[in-house]
Amino acid sequence: MSTPAEYYRSLPPVSKTYGVACLMTSAAYYLQLYSAKNIALDYGEVFKRLQVWRLITNFFFLGPFSVPFAIRLIMIAKYGVSLERGPFDKRTADYVWMFIFGAFSLLVIAAVPYFWYPFMGISLVFMIAYIWSREFPNARINIYGVVSLKGFYLPWALLALDLIFGYPIKPDIAGMIAGHLYYFLTVLHPLSGGKFRLKTPLWVHKIVAYWGEGAQINAPVQSNPLAGIVFKGRSHRLGGTQTSTNEQTKGNASASASASALQREGNGIAFRGKSYRLNG
Repeated sequence: MSTPAEYYRSLPPVSKTYGVACLMTSAAYYLQLYSAKNIALDYGEVFKRLQVWRLITNFFFLGPFSVPFAIRLIMIAKYGVSLERGPFDKRTADYVWMFIFGAFSLLVIAAVPYFWYPFMGISLVFMIAYIWSREFPNARINIYGVVSLKGFYLPWALLALDLIFGYPIKPDIAGMIAGHLYYFLTVLHPLSGGKFRLKTPLWVHKIVAYWGEGAQINAPVQSNPLAGIVFKGRSHRLGGTQTSTNEQTKGNASASASASALQREGNGIAFRGKSYRLNG
């Protein structure tokens, strides 16, 4: 059985980063390091006071420590990780683009007063669950050990549970809309003969390459070779024929001394003999 540290290291980079960011945001809120209203999505504050960070920070707050928070974190660990290891395996940039496209779509949806919610991270997690249900429609899921369903019905089951427990369902509906929009543009529309237009932009590939985590099949940019490297210097293969730096220094000094001796003996001429031009 793996330890928590081994489980953490085994997680794929994007889901791990987002889950840890959400956990740290709620932990900081629990420690009263900030007020939730300062990171909530408020278009009035964004446009009047230019508090543009609200467009990003609201996606990292899944609520205070509670049962709903734990369920949403488990959804990231289960369905987000399953997507990243399955359909998005070796497609880290595409998976990052899915998050970015989903967040942008939710910001547009939240502009409609009916769907507005101060923290759209709940909708983003629900979007992940919706896309998972479309990618794994025949997978068997178990709801609280009571109901067994096909994966296709997962978002509807979660929506029904939130309705029964009295949680807001508007964020769930917004997440389903954003998830279906992404799945339609990337899967359903191309399969029906439509032109695929939602390609991952080059700048997303560059971010992933600079990050140095994950992999991307046929990436248009090379990964940053210095990502994650703390110390830089000359490297040598173990057991090879490379000489050490000290040996090279001694060799260079010996060669310089020999050349000086030849110059003194030959009045400045180090080598004698006929010369020929190559290919002459």
